[in-house]
Order: sequence, then C-alpha cells, then structure tokens
Amino acid sequence: MARRVVVALLGPVAWTPPGIDPVDWRTALAEDVVDLLATLNEVDTAVAVTPADRWLADAVVWPGTRVYEVPEPTVNAVLTACGRDARAGRSSESRSGAAAEGPGGPAVGDGPGGPAVGRPERPAWDEPGRPAGADSEVPSGGYDQAAVIAGDAPDVPGLTIGKLLRPLTTRPVAVAPAEGEGPGLLGVAARLPAPAWLPALGLDDALPSTVRAAAPRPGDVAVTPAWRRLRGPADLRFLDPAVAGWETTRALLSGTGRLR
Repeated sequence: MARRVVVALLGPVAWTPPGIDPVDWRTALAEDVVDLLATLNEVDTAVAVTPADRWLADAVVWPGTRVYEVPEPTVNAVLTACGRDARAGRSSESRSGAAAEGPGGPAVGDGPGGPAVGRPERPAWDEPGRPAGADSEVPSGGYDQAAVIAGDAPDVPGLTIGKLLRPLTTRPVAVAPAEGEGPGLLGVAARLPAPAWLPALGLDDALPSTVRAAAPRPGDVAVTPAWRRLRGPADLRFLDPAVAGWETTRALLSGTGRLR
C-alpha cells in the first residue's frame, strides 16, 4: 500500500471577521484543520509553515506531529519537503513539542512571542526528532503520495480529503477547487517526487485549469470535489452549526454573535 501524508499548509490568512483578533482567528482555523487531520485513517499527517510562522505550528500541533519548515507557503515547497523526506527516509524539520489536548480544545494562541492561551506549556525536546512525553518517535519518511490542504478550511470533511488522494492510483496529480468566486484551491495531491511539469502553485491564486494546462495531458490531473475556505464574509453563511467539528472556530464566532 502506498504510504501517504496529508499536510496542512498554514499560510497567511488575508481576511479576519471584524471584531476578532487576527492572530486568534488564524490560530483557531489552523487548530481545527489540524484536529480534523488527526482523525484521518491510513495516512500520516503533518503541518507546513515558514520559519516566521513556526509559533503557529507550535500552538496547534499534537505531540509527535511532523512540522515542515518551508521557505515559502506554496504547494511546491511542501511537496519538495515531503519528497526530500521520502528520499532521506527520515523526519524533516520536526523539532518542537505540542500541547497534549485532543480535538475541539477551546483555546487559541496569542501569537509570536507568547504562549497559546489555555494550553499547557509545550515540553522541551528530549532528543532530535522526538517530543518529550510523546508515545513514539516522529514517523520516518518514505512517502509515495502527499496532499497539501489549506489551513483556512476548518469544517472540511475527511471524505473530501480522501477523494483528493484517491485519483493518485491512476494519475500523478489531483486538485480540489475552493468553492466560491475567484481563484484558489482547497488542496493539491501528488505522487512523490512531484512531476517536473507541475507549475508554481499558491493555494490562494491557482486554478485547476492552470494545473491541467501545464500537464502533458489534461487527463493527468484529476479535479475532485470542491469545499469552502473562510476567506471573506460571504463564506461564513455556509458554516453549519449542526455539523460536528470546527470547534475552536465555532467558539470564536459564537462569542462575537456571528454564529447562532
């Protein structure tokens, strides 16, 4: 069976609801996405951040979660890191502990230079590649496939992520569009190493047609079901309080009266 990893790319967030601190908003989104990934079966999970955003990864990851530090918040940078990890057969850039809370914790971080509100202090690392108190070492590399998911889709169903990975049995690349107007992708999945023809992709501005146009054959790129990202006020109306998950984002919005 192919070994797969799903990576939450915790890139910049361009919009924050009025009345909510931008750091709290970004951290809540990231925490819910990371908690969702923790429920997935038959895949490893990880997060990717730039060095400047390492604080965000430290605020939301679970003990033992691999953290990739990438030079820029792009799909290509993450796939390169995962591919390097696969060739080396070792953990990449995972050197920080995490809070030991389970999914749905109510706290959000307070940003660079400060601890995550409501979370215990993160433990020091005992040894390279292993967080203090973790049950097992950070998993080694050797991935055959990787999926990169946007960090601002807190209510994305696990089934949607599974459908992004499924086409890789027959195609080298799959893309999931972001619902709504304008460009953007929910995620990209690829066999590793990623094909050389894959264009430079940012999840905020790429389109499925861009990826298909770069492929040797349009059929090399599967387009899977779309899902919403929270990138503007219009996106909030699609959130369904009856749907399980996205607990931290839900709590933050409820406190401002935007969610009933």
